[in-house]
Amino acid sequence: MDRLKKRAEFLAVAKGARSARRAFVLQALVPGLPDPGIVSGAGAVASPAGLPAPRIGYTVTKKVGNAVERNRIRRRLREAVRLEASAHARRGVDYVLVGRREALALPFDQLLSDLESAFRQVHRGPRPDRRPGPVPDAPVPVAAAPAALPPAAPSPHSIAPGGTR
Repeated sequence: MDRLKKRAEFLAVAKGARSARRAFVLQALVPGLPDPGIVSGAGAVASPAGLPAPRIGYTVTKKVGNAVERNRIRRRLREAVRLEASAHARRGVDYVLVGRREALALPFDQLLSDLESAFRQVHRGPRPDRRPGPVPDAPVPVAAAPAALPPAAPSPHSIAPGGTR
């Protein structure tokens, strides 16, 4: 599996589908026709269908911890992808895994099952809007005007009209 290396590739994938889990966020993008100046495709092996092998990038922000912790998180995520990606990653799709601190404490088998479910979710596509829309031909309720509040008592520190206290 190839890796994403350029910042522009990571930014492009960030605009695609995403699936958040406790230990990571998986982002996925099916690139259209890649711009040769941005997406390099070098080293990608085309399948018989003509799609390149899936590519994946790993990132852990500096907010997460020191370099040792960030590298441990990246190593755990890389191993999880090595075990799960062959079954769930799709050809022609770019992925980015954004690691979180919980990736260190989460049991590895839980990390694997979270990765599997995240792959399924990003491949499902966007969810339909579940909020019910307005019912046609239904009367629209008119909000009543709020009742007038009684005037507030003057504060001992306020200045009365005329400039005296």
